[in-house]
Amino acid sequence: MKEIEQLIEISRKYGRDSRYVIAGGGNTSYKNADKLWVKASGCALATITEDGFAVLDRKKLNVIPEKTYPADTAAREEEVKNDLAAACITKDRRPSVETSMHNALSAAFIVHLHPTMVNGLMCGQNAEAETARLFGDEAVYIPYTDPGYVLFKEVDDRIKAYKAKFGKEPAILLLQNHGIFVGADTTAEVEAIYDRVLSTIEKAAGVSLPEGDKPVCDCVQEVLPAIRMMLSKQGIKTLRVRNNALIERYASSESEYAKVAAPFSPDAIVYCKSKYIYLAAADKQALLEQAQTQIEQYVAANGYTPKVLLIKGIGLVAVGDNAAGCDIILDVYEDMMKIAAIAQSFGGEHPMTQRQIDFIDNWEVENYRRKVSAGGASGRVENKTIIVTGAAQGFGEGIARCLIQQGANIVVADLNETVGAATAERLNGMARSNRAIFVKTNVADTESLRNLIHETVCRFGGLDVFVSNAGVLRAGGLEEMTPENFEFVTKINYNAYFYCAQAASRVMKLQNKYAEDNYGDIIQINSKSGLRGSKANFAYAGGKFGGVGLTQSFALELAPFRIKVNAVCPGNFYEGPLWSNPENGLFLQYLHAGKVPGAKTVEDVRKYYMDQVPMRKGTGPEDVTKAVLYLIEQTCETGQAVPVTGGQVMLS
Repeated sequence: MKEIEQLIEISRKYGRDSRYVIAGGGNTSYKNADKLWVKASGCALATITEDGFAVLDRKKLNVIPEKTYPADTAAREEEVKNDLAAACITKDRRPSVETSMHNALSAAFIVHLHPTMVNGLMCGQNAEAETARLFGDEAVYIPYTDPGYVLFKEVDDRIKAYKAKFGKEPAILLLQNHGIFVGADTTAEVEAIYDRVLSTIEKAAGVSLPEGDKPVCDCVQEVLPAIRMMLSKQGIKTLRVRNNALIERYASSESEYAKVAAPFSPDAIVYCKSKYIYLAAADKQALLEQAQTQIEQYVAANGYTPKVLLIKGIGLVAVGDNAAGCDIILDVYEDMMKIAAIAQSFGGEHPMTQRQIDFIDNWEVENYRRKVSAGGASGRVENKTIIVTGAAQGFGEGIARCLIQQGANIVVADLNETVGAATAERLNGMARSNRAIFVKTNVADTESLRNLIHETVCRFGGLDVFVSNAGVLRAGGLEEMTPENFEFVTKINYNAYFYCAQAASRVMKLQNKYAEDNYGDIIQINSKSGLRGSKANFAYAGGKFGGVGLTQSFALELAPFRIKVNAVCPGNFYEGPLWSNPENGLFLQYLHAGKVPGAKTVEDVRKYYMDQVPMRKGTGPEDVTKAVLYLIEQTCETGQAVPVTGGQVMLS
């Protein structure tokens, strides 16, 4: 059907543009004489398909305006919801709560959005007068009314009054603290109206909003992991920080923060709640003390943790049940800041009242939307943040892939920027509400590792597990091995493990100081060559033997801080590039090094190694990840070197 294709196209156009839609808000519809297609609750405009629209019988919808409903709010809204459900032809899709308003306008296409520029006007103190000045009789202004049936009746009455006065329906409805409805018989007309409305408001506002993010203070590493634990008493939280010129403005003082201390729209309440925390202590310790006091008071007063912290000198911090939730919270609250800045041109900001806030907070429809938007991952490391070094490809990529499927947020740390970024993107395609990022990292460089920790803390709020996987191998006997190759292998496989453990443990110590039952994990992906010698491979084996010694020593030092340090010692991953790369894989290196007596081909080398494995199989990333998950979950072992070798190496 051509009209539905046009509806999908215009929905996606606006849904993908953050100037019009934040966090999937807004809804669209098409109607003919008999049916109404309207966006279903929980579907995002940006990616909507035909299945994302609920289809309703207009004859049954037309009964709703004429029906008398109970005076009691809860009973009335429940009955309206049931009537909407009864009108719904597609029983598996819950129609938007604003369906009746879409039906009240006779235009074929209705597009309801929450554009930042429009809400800058609608959330201004002088919204009604400014609407009349800017749009005259072209638009109908709707003063703030609680969503649901009451709002529909208000809109319906004003549409009828407009028709009685002008002999036609309005094309534009502007709703105080809520957004805009535009109706027309073609999508081209809808787009033209939206362009005209936004350009008119933008010209009248004369506000230039700053663009682009600014760096987050290095001090975030010494603050945010502790605050994350303060907020994680009832389950681990993910935090994300964002900084830009607008955020700095509203975080600069109590008076500036006061302008964004209360929500302007229902969306802000759904995603960010209605109360926030502002922190502005002079130094790190004072800031942590202030945070602890305010968080405890907030939870005691409200029964839940805050979603938004604004920290002077650091930025805007989202507190989410998962990483996807953090992204939404940041976008919605930053949009609030933009609205506040624009509203200054229209009499100053006009937040919602406490009564209006309470209605939204307790409204079943918004609780449903909040639940749908929250999403959720599930798995053995759900919502934990895990760095995996050397994760762009090979064993590290396999471990990262397995862990993201178990609900973890993954930081792909690798020197290979092109492959690493592609790996993170691929992992995000597997994620649910968890996320993966890539951070270019040289594990042998302490400044690079400091940046890795900084980016991890900024993106996820802390660090739960550090998997030190990055490693290199240069095979060769005493005669062939050069000092340069020996030093290179040792620097990556031995020295870098120390650098990584040092960087990771600082964050974990800080976290555990503020969470008495929390544990951190540092896990080295070692090798069976770390458990027994390896002929013509002493540089690699020596570094790995040393890694076991470091593991045991780190474990003793960090145990009082509830940081477990263990190693996993895999057997041979024959299918991975370390072994099978046709240009410099281990099969080829071992053939040239003469490590396998009598071997003439790469296949001879492969068979030689497989014959040594009792289980007759190589060790893949899935096998190693099972050991990693065990080490994370248990709380009574540290300093262990766990062999995962198919029986090739057995501990005595």
